[in-house]
Amino acid sequence: MSTATILVADDDRSIRTVLGQALGREGYSVRSTGNAATLWRWVEDGEGDLVITDVVMPDGNGLDLIPRIRKLRPGLRVIAMSAHKTLMTAVKAAERGAFEYLPKPFDLNELIGIVDRALTEPGTLAGDPEAAPVLDDDLPLIGRSQAMQDIYRILARLMGTDLTVMIVGESGTGKELVAKALHDHGKRRNGPFVAINMAALPRELIESELFGHEKGAFTGATARNTGRFEQAEGGTLFLDEIGDMPLDAQTRLLRVLQEGEFTAVGGRTAIRANVRIIAATHRNLRQLIRQGLFREDLFYRLNVVPLRLPPLRERREDIPDLARHFLAKASAEGLPVKWLTNEALERLKTHRWAGNVRELENLIRRLTALYSQERIGIDILEVELADAAPPPEGASRPRDDSLGAAVERHLSEYFTAHEGGLPPAGLYERVLREIELPLLRLSLEATRGNQIRAASLLGLNRNTLRKKIRALDIPVIRGLK
Repeated sequence: MSTATILVADDDRSIRTVLGQALGREGYSVRSTGNAATLWRWVEDGEGDLVITDVVMPDGNGLDLIPRIRKLRPGLRVIAMSAHKTLMTAVKAAERGAFEYLPKPFDLNELIGIVDRALTEPGTLAGDPEAAPVLDDDLPLIGRSQAMQDIYRILARLMGTDLTVMIVGESGTGKELVAKALHDHGKRRNGPFVAINMAALPRELIESELFGHEKGAFTGATARNTGRFEQAEGGTLFLDEIGDMPLDAQTRLLRVLQEGEFTAVGGRTAIRANVRIIAATHRNLRQLIRQGLFREDLFYRLNVVPLRLPPLRERREDIPDLARHFLAKASAEGLPVKWLTNEALERLKTHRWAGNVRELENLIRRLTALYSQERIGIDILEVELADAAPPPEGASRPRDDSLGAAVERHLSEYFTAHEGGLPPAGLYERVLREIELPLLRLSLEATRGNQIRAASLLGLNRNTLRKKIRALDIPVIRGLK
């Protein structure tokens, strides 16, 4: 059996040496170079069974070589690697036909696994290298952390597909930005991007908003109205806060996803649904399914590709880059030019950021608008963070902050978030369920998993407690507190 030859191109001699040693131990033959011209000459001469190339080299760009390699030798796969750890690098690598993209530094075992796959997996490379779109370098997603690198690689793979994506993440993590990036650089980029927030719509209007209505369909329907599905024809429909969608609307949405067509409210003619669906939520949909608030069959229709966005606390190393980005953005919008000291940037990394990236952006805009100083130091920052910071983890709440007051504050914020509209119907049951879960879980912890004592503590029948434990999927461990 002949040994596969791998062509490695990287300007850094030490990286070439490390890769050569690692691949050599696996039995591969390696030829390495520090420039693009030599790599291309080897490819033209028919050498090599696989290419591993850096993006930036002194005499060219590795990404620019990929379409040329694919045209000359379609079966020769290319693995791209780069220290420029941006979404655009990952997207361009995928668009131009790279088998895989690796941000530096990477795990050598991961590289070996990718090399093995590239040399053994059957099939041809997808896409037309000459049809790759011209992409802007100004993408809204910022961050070089490992958490964001994982997101970039997934997004790059999804750009050339029509797969349904479910984006899960806390409020303020950028779910709509990710959905917009998938649209703007995907197959449907020439079509419309239509977004609808389920939590912001009154229950009785959701079906009309989604599917439209005919004239006379209900009181006040004086003319035909096109819904979001029709408006998104040929493009992308972004269903934000899908966890707040009422069950009857979920049923209609499921039917559209199954049959590929829908009818307007009050209509008789079926309309084909030619849209890509991207959904998003900050809710735990599996828990909602157990509570009977979300359809399991709809969940699996939407959750074809799950994508979890990390909260800012899981990517603190990205905070300085994000802060500088928002300062530049504010300046471009006409706000005064500001800059943050190194001490201020380090302080931002230690803040809890309950509101995630959105909270950080709001703080930066506030700093640029309210302070005359061009240099924002830690003294100014501490004042703003002290006003905005939530209580530290584990800190006791004020004595007058009763459970009722906390619930009232939470519900007040919930109503405010609907901007004059009403939350979906069934709020009473939803609130009770939200309180019931922590009440049962903490009661079981307090009684060390003893269900008889927990039932007595709660004033519930033991069988009732058991049913609730199963329904809410609460883990019970005896003897632990």
